[in-house]
Amino acid sequence: MEERPYRSASGAPIALRRRQHSASCRELSVRCPRLQLRSLSAVTSAVWLAAYGLFVLSQNSMVLSAAIFVTLIGLIIYLHFVKIDQESLLVIGSLGIQVTSSYASGKESTTFIEMSQVKDVVINEAIHMQKVIYYLCILLQDPGDPQGVSEVVPLFQSSKPRLDCLVEVYKSCQEILEQRKTAPQSG
Repeated sequence: MEERPYRSASGAPIALRRRQHSASCRELSVRCPRLQLRSLSAVTSAVWLAAYGLFVLSQNSMVLSAAIFVTLIGLIIYLHFVKIDQESLLVIGSLGIQVTSSYASGKESTTFIEMSQVKDVVINEAIHMQKVIYYLCILLQDPGDPQGVSEVVPLFQSSKPRLDCLVEVYKSCQEILEQRKTAPQSG
């Protein structure tokens, strides 16, 4: 297992962990920075100071209770549904591709794509806020048209790695896809 540091599109540090289970099975994980206690404290303090100011003006203790309640509920929602700590891609040449997102709360979201549905894995580019960004995506084969693409599944949407990191993941995926394409011909 090897881990290399990279940067996201926004400049935040991320890490790419590569693990090769066998010649036709690789796991690639992008770890995002953990939730910073400093930013969490700043947001909580700002909300509670604003609530205390409203309390002083209105003399209503419900304002303080509501601020505490809203902050706690907001934090739980953020950790459970928004903040992703790690995104993983498990490529198994004979089976398929499993995409997993691990949230800060410990919840995991997993999607599996059968290899028979995978047409290709490509690096695509998009223009976002006057910037060109790159993203990795899986092209799904159209069942009605073997040359067509039915769906594009973007990967690493939360971590948004830069091109150098995406190229590493792309090369690993292409090695396994090439093995799959040449395996029936050699047999």
